[in-house]
Amino acid sequence: MLLAILLSALAMTVIVGVRYLLSSGGFALATRIRQPGLYVGLDRQIGREIFWSLASAAIYGVPAGIVAWGWQNRGWTRIYTDVHAWPLWYLPVSVLLYLIAHDSWFYWTHRWMHVPRWFRLAHAVHHASRPPTAWAAMSFHPIEALTGAVVIPALVFLIPIHLAALAVVLTIMTVMGVTNHMGWEMFPRFMVRGPLGSWLITASHHQRHHQRYGCNYGLYFRFWDRLCGTDDGLGSFTPDRTESAGSPPPSRVAPSLRN
Repeated sequence: MLLAILLSALAMTVIVGVRYLLSSGGFALATRIRQPGLYVGLDRQIGREIFWSLASAAIYGVPAGIVAWGWQNRGWTRIYTDVHAWPLWYLPVSVLLYLIAHDSWFYWTHRWMHVPRWFRLAHAVHHASRPPTAWAAMSFHPIEALTGAVVIPALVFLIPIHLAALAVVLTIMTVMGVTNHMGWEMFPRFMVRGPLGSWLITASHHQRHHQRYGCNYGLYFRFWDRLCGTDDGLGSFTPDRTESAGSPPPSRVAPSLRN
């Protein structure tokens, strides 16, 4: 049994790593085509991003592999495969529930990572990407990677979801994670700056976080940022490569979470 669990964890680690390489590599290629020269001079930074991201893939893969083994062999989790086990209307609802729960978890753990002590210890790895690139989506210190790795495996024990709907959640998570760090906006202006964009997060919103630190902490939705007064609108994509990696100035750290 232990060997089977280890093999499942290894398999999921490979899957997460390959998914990262394909998604980030694909959007990096799109960047080269649509925004030629944007990543010029960032080879060493991109190398660091890939290193930390592949390390994060292992941290994400282990709990996912254990849960996958338990689901297949012990009936753990509330993942179901019979599409009629729940009403059809529940399929999109379950996706939305997962995104809302994940976004809430991400917002508060992300703000916690901006407490100076934790920023210096862990989150500085992610913010060392200046400017962020398509390869930076999973560029996390192991401590931060662990906070992200547990949320979906925990949710499958709490909220019923069809296997296909779970695949949709993971796809949205991957695409949003990569595109929010590309350094340019792939979505049309009418969406980003229209009513939909006032509630959904795209690269323009997350870019402001990488520029100013103490704002725009969400992942998918702007709800928590708006509710907590940390929404600072949309950022620009003017390259800023002058700052050195490390802790941000105190003024850039969320005041309510300093310690």
